[in-house]
Amino acid sequence: MAKYSKEFKLNIVKEYLEGPFGSTSLAKKYGVPNHEQIRRWVNAYKVFGEEGLKRKRSKTVYPVQFKLDVLNFMKQTGASYQDTATAFKMNQPTLITSWNIEFQKHGVEGLEEKSKGRVTMSAGRKSKRTNQGKKMSREDLLAHENEMLRLENAYLKKLKAFQENPNAFLEKHKQRWRSNSKKKDSN
Repeated sequence: MAKYSKEFKLNIVKEYLEGPFGSTSLAKKYGVPNHEQIRRWVNAYKVFGEEGLKRKRSKTVYPVQFKLDVLNFMKQTGASYQDTATAFKMNQPTLITSWNIEFQKHGVEGLEEKSKGRVTMSAGRKSKRTNQGKKMSREDLLAHENEMLRLENAYLKKLKAFQENPNAFLEKHKQRWRSNSKKKDSN
């Protein structure tokens, strides 16, 4: 998404309000990909003045109850996303759109703030190992051990073949690799 300066937005909004051009022709003239963006800037300017055209430096986190109130207001009044955003002094009607989509897909849980970043692996791995050891039945443990022994046996066979004749082993695997890559290319 392209970022535009406050001055650029202000010039387009003033030209829209003062001149004969509509949002579509102004979008073409200034190279804005979507004319709806210009309409959002005009609405933000009408409601908030020049402050509505500023880029926010920090993300506003809205509580779940506020999101529910906004969606409830929109449903009961039949207001558009833009009118709802104006009523709640918000400058982003697209944010309300995403809230509505998440609410329809996941319910209230979809409106909760999601944690960012990666999950730490160290704590998850340790607990997973201990849980598996406790929950596995004797049959599962034996099947797991059997699979590990099969893998070890296959590894040792390949190691022995490589030690006995490295060139033949590598040629065999090169041929297999080439035949697999030809299959992929033909698709």
